[in-house]
Amino acid sequence: MITAPATLNVNEKKEIIRVLLIEDDEDDYLLTKALVSVKENASIKLDWVDSYDRALAAIDKNQHDVYLVDYRLGHYTGIDLIQEAFQMGCRAPMILLTGQDDLTVDQSALELGAADYLVKGRIDAQLLGRSIRYALRQASVLAELVQKENKYRTLFERSIDAIFVANDEMRFQDANSSVERLLGYSRDELIHLNPARLFADLNQLRNLRFNVREHGQIKDFETTLIHRNGRKRICQISVWAVEDVIGHPEWYQGIVRDITDQKRAQQDLILAEKLSMTGKIARSIAHEVRNPLTNLSLALEQLKDELDTDSEFITMFTDIIERNVDRIGQLITEMLNSSKPRDLDRKKQDFNPVVRETIQLISDRIKLKRMRLETQFSTDDCSALLDRDQVKTALLNILVNAVEAMEEGKGILVVRTGCTDNNRVYVEVSDNGEGISESVRQRLFDPFFTGKSGGMGLGLTATQNIINSHKGSIEVESQEGKGTTFRLYFPR
Repeated sequence: MITAPATLNVNEKKEIIRVLLIEDDEDDYLLTKALVSVKENASIKLDWVDSYDRALAAIDKNQHDVYLVDYRLGHYTGIDLIQEAFQMGCRAPMILLTGQDDLTVDQSALELGAADYLVKGRIDAQLLGRSIRYALRQASVLAELVQKENKYRTLFERSIDAIFVANDEMRFQDANSSVERLLGYSRDELIHLNPARLFADLNQLRNLRFNVREHGQIKDFETTLIHRNGRKRICQISVWAVEDVIGHPEWYQGIVRDITDQKRAQQDLILAEKLSMTGKIARSIAHEVRNPLTNLSLALEQLKDELDTDSEFITMFTDIIERNVDRIGQLITEMLNSSKPRDLDRKKQDFNPVVRETIQLISDRIKLKRMRLETQFSTDDCSALLDRDQVKTALLNILVNAVEAMEEGKGILVVRTGCTDNNRVYVEVSDNGEGISESVRQRLFDPFFTGKSGGMGLGLTATQNIINSHKGSIEVESQEGKGTTFRLYFPR
């Protein structure tokens, strides 16, 4: 048996569209009422107010879906009303009714947010109904778009990752708060900032631009960015193009990840492995060398008792042997000390006096070499948990190297102290010496690596070990022929 289809209820009530007409002419109200009274506009319910003030009071109640606004409202205009309604928070669509076809008025209304405009005398029932329904549908679509935009804007703003929008020159168009924190600039400042100021190496910016334009994206591009305060951060940048409807790149979206701490942890792990290996070598050497060295020392003492100590030559040769035995013992001790973890006696103290005392230890050497010393000590509270003697040892190694790298009579040594915004104190040592190459800079803290004749290459290794024991870090910048800068950071 075939079931008959359900009969369509033609009298089914349609959803009512509540419309408020704001018109100070009663005849125009009656004409408009007649237009909405036709059958095809049966879903429209029309209300009427005849003044600007009553209109604002009605809008404030938020009881209507669409507003028909006459351009002439006594001393005011419909544009004034639309503007004030939006300031009150009204987002319902507004259709402007004009007495004549004035493009200037129409344009002003649309720029202020009017959904449409209609010219009196040219309106029929079909046009009015279609305009109302279109305005309502358009407002619904816009509201949905605003809701989605707010949703994704919230994700954008609250993301832990630093997310930005840029053009093909990598100039910022927008950036979230994580980018602001990472680089130290506000969003408005970033939009007007030349991106070249953010890159430690301009060639890296050129490579980034080329790859993005050529391939439409780049992933995990590693580079060094400069914070507003001058601090350098190692970052990974991923960028991809957002295309328009015909497939051309319209703008670019990117993510920046700060991997400085990750890199530092990797370097610390490598250093720890190197120090561990150095320690094994040092202990092995100490075991194999110290025993025969002790026998040699005892034999020398015995020999001195039996030889003619009045002989100038005998005394000279025994002194040479004794000095070199002591020197070998001292070198073995230095090797052991440079590789083993430091037992620290950390106390809360002002960093500036520690630096001043260390500088004093090399002041004579600076004067003898006729070099100039410049100091800039921070006036902020630079107190930190420090092992005073160990920090002085670490800094002294840096200062001695700086003095030895500069030319006699022309050297300028600059020492600065300060505090960072991430709760650390630092000392910066800059010289105008010969500088070091990048390949040498990468190996500076390797055990037994040295550029000095007769050096063991353990001074900077010991410095790094002391800083690591303090949970600090060290940075090195250098340009060949221009000089070198060391920064030693210690947590507070």
